[in-house]
Amino acid sequence: MTGPGEPRFERIAVVGAGAWGTALALTARRAGRQVRIWAREEAVAAALDHRGENPLYLPGLPAQGPIPATADLARAVEDADAVLLVTPAQHSRAVAAALPAGFDRPVVVCGKGFEQATGALLTDAVAEAAPAAPVAALSGPSFATEVARGLPTAVTLATPDEGLGMALVHALAGPAFRPYWTDDLTGVEIGGAVKNVLAIAAGIVMGRQLGDNARAALLTRGLAELMRLGEALGGRRETLMGLAGLGDLMLTATSLQSRNTSLGAALGEGRSLADVLGERRAVTEGVWTAAAAVRLARHAGVEIPICAAVDRVLNHGAAIEAEMDGLLARPLKAET
Repeated sequence: MTGPGEPRFERIAVVGAGAWGTALALTARRAGRQVRIWAREEAVAAALDHRGENPLYLPGLPAQGPIPATADLARAVEDADAVLLVTPAQHSRAVAAALPAGFDRPVVVCGKGFEQATGALLTDAVAEAAPAAPVAALSGPSFATEVARGLPTAVTLATPDEGLGMALVHALAGPAFRPYWTDDLTGVEIGGAVKNVLAIAAGIVMGRQLGDNARAALLTRGLAELMRLGEALGGRRETLMGLAGLGDLMLTATSLQSRNTSLGAALGEGRSLADVLGERRAVTEGVWTAAAAVRLARHAGVEIPICAAVDRVLNHGAAIEAEMDGLLARPLKAET
């Protein structure tokens, strides 16, 4: 029996062994939890299991001791008290559906995006695929390489159940990793998804060498779009101004460490989307999120012109110059 604030999740399964999954496995282990990680690739599972290295997704990170790993999903979660689901957004439903029948332990969704085919929040998709499992979301400003190295990081953990949320917070918290609980699951998911689209736009500004003024203006107006959409879909303003909204946007859209920002920069320099994606092993989530965000905004009756411009560039062959001109030519109005 655990007392108030004590972790009741001693065994954590991390499902997904990309850079972020590996970083979260290391984080949970530093917090004193027993960890097992599931990797799709046998070679990644072997490297983690034997040396604690992930040469495919975290090259150059020093070995930090073996992390029990397997390519068998059922084995990865068989004795887990909770699961961190760290798969690309478009695979979250399928992986959750592959959990053992009747799986009823908490699943924390750690991906960021909307389900492209349905527009669903990832937690909704996972809840449909694994209906017996309580679902939460983890999001915020967190480059995987820095988290893996144990550098200070703060994130948001969202679930409507405060008891569950605080137990998960205590289970994952460590000296340099600080989760904050909120019950605003919708706001956390929208912040994490839309900021990736805005980061592509910021990267395009960087690649076109349009200057810091332009990037600051774009991100400020982009935050207004994120908040309009988030509130229209049921998220709260304070969440969108917190770690999972403004915080994540500040990090992602101002550094070429971000896959989304670096992709935008390459597009701004004149490279094609197909060429850039063809060079990458890891998923650039904003590419898949843009169209879904525009559809959600249309249904909600709100305008998100920057995200819509990114969607047209990515998915409809629009020229970057024409989209920039269109944004600058929008009618003048009051700021708020």
